[in-house]
Amino acid sequence: MPTLHWIGKEKVVNHHQQVPYRVLEHQYGFTATDGEKKETETGSGNKIIHGDNLEALKALLPEYEGRIKCIYIDPPYTTGNEGWVYNDNVNDPKIKKWLHQVVGKDGEDLSRHDKWLCMMYPRLKLLHKLLAEDGAIFISIDDNEQAFLKIMADEIFGARNFVVNTIWQKRYSRENRGIIGDAHEFILIYAKNYEKFKLVANKISPTEDQVAIYKNTNKDPKGRWRAIPMTAQGYRPNQMYEIKAPKGAIHIPPEGRCWSMVESEFKKLLESNRIYFGKDENSQPNVIRYLSEIDGFVPWSWWPSNEVGHTDEAKKEIHSFFGKLDAFDTPKPVRLVNRVLEIATSKDSIVLDSFAGSGTTAHAVLNLNKQDGGERKFILIEMEDYAETLTAERVKRVSNGYADVDGTGGAFDYYTLGETMFDEDKMLNENVALEKIRQYVYYTETQQPLTEGKPYQKKDNSYLLDKYNATGYYFFYEKNEMTTLNNDFLATIKTKADQYLIYADNCLLSKEFMLKKNIVFKKIPRDITRF
Repeated sequence: MPTLHWIGKEKVVNHHQQVPYRVLEHQYGFTATDGEKKETETGSGNKIIHGDNLEALKALLPEYEGRIKCIYIDPPYTTGNEGWVYNDNVNDPKIKKWLHQVVGKDGEDLSRHDKWLCMMYPRLKLLHKLLAEDGAIFISIDDNEQAFLKIMADEIFGARNFVVNTIWQKRYSRENRGIIGDAHEFILIYAKNYEKFKLVANKISPTEDQVAIYKNTNKDPKGRWRAIPMTAQGYRPNQMYEIKAPKGAIHIPPEGRCWSMVESEFKKLLESNRIYFGKDENSQPNVIRYLSEIDGFVPWSWWPSNEVGHTDEAKKEIHSFFGKLDAFDTPKPVRLVNRVLEIATSKDSIVLDSFAGSGTTAHAVLNLNKQDGGERKFILIEMEDYAETLTAERVKRVSNGYADVDGTGGAFDYYTLGETMFDEDKMLNENVALEKIRQYVYYTETQQPLTEGKPYQKKDNSYLLDKYNATGYYFFYEKNEMTTLNNDFLATIKTKADQYLIYADNCLLSKEFMLKKNIVFKKIPRDITRF
């Protein structure tokens, strides 16, 4: 398989593993019914995170690895435009600082393409980890990086998991500038596992034009229908029979084609009046398909602006919230993201956007939930300072209602990136809340999110994390105190398990005793996994 090389690649290929793990600090919760910020978490599952999206993605792993059904991202396009708030040639001070720290002096000589690839690679690696086995990622991009992105994504997600490169018509009016008018962008689609995604990907609702094809000129009581030609490409001997029309004409398949079904299936449709021979009842046979039987259409890789919106529509949507605003040169319309959600989500899916911008993804999620009664959750990450004043503010207004548009309802919690889990001396950071340390340790052992409050947890000692795969996990930890695994501690354990994995500062139990009792001791902080 072709591979892509650029200056600095060797420094970023495994950088996602060196990114420090930071905890998420809750700032406030917002619920449409209240319309006010609250200190307590809403429990809605919707999150808006302000901070570097690389560190924020790492912070999501304990709760969300392998659980995100749909990822949509609209990263910077490296057009060379210095005026955009994200700084579109990847010379943003935050990115430049990161490149200097990770790539070193070589980063000073990188082209904007090298910088973009260095920025994107570790982020895509973490997005891949977060994606569910039957999930998919949709990446908006233009010609500046599309070719590079395709090869890089093949390397990270696997070429076998490439779904399609869709074309989005971003403009609907002609411009007489340049050699050929720039009227489209791309959306690259990759599955975590192509075969599994293929089984769950949804058809899309028919457009007005598609519905208009179905007519009912004969006043059929079953409703609107259309005639579908009954031929297929190729030659299959059992699909080459003669068909006699009601008025006597004999039909055989045209050269190079065969009938689309075997004769026994055709006779069943004929008996149930599902074959149409034209108004003269003598034409080549067609299968009658009723509109009521259509559960949707397989989407094409061409997404025209009349179906999914265009850039002008997206700008008008932003203006409806904030008035004239030039912070986003290439916003995406809600209808475009809605198409993504329609294909890749079910009613309970988790949707992630790690380049959240103006918050279009959350807007689309809330709209779709209102339409179909779904309970999809969104997670937005935005590194720029407008994360609260624009991104979160738009979500509030969508929830409450804006202009003459009714509110969708909904809630979210707003977070910032907090302390690192480990300090400079590689010790546990005691400024981090105990509950977050417990969540982290349990995740490193089981790759499962920690759920507190189960009946057996309440009956056991306070150091029990949970029981998973017949193993009881204990984190015997006290801030500013040394803990020791001994017989006194074992006497406090109430949960029965086949094996016990216990973290503590010290251990006084013999190896022979622990082997006999199926006890595994891990030393704090030495044996806590860093990821």
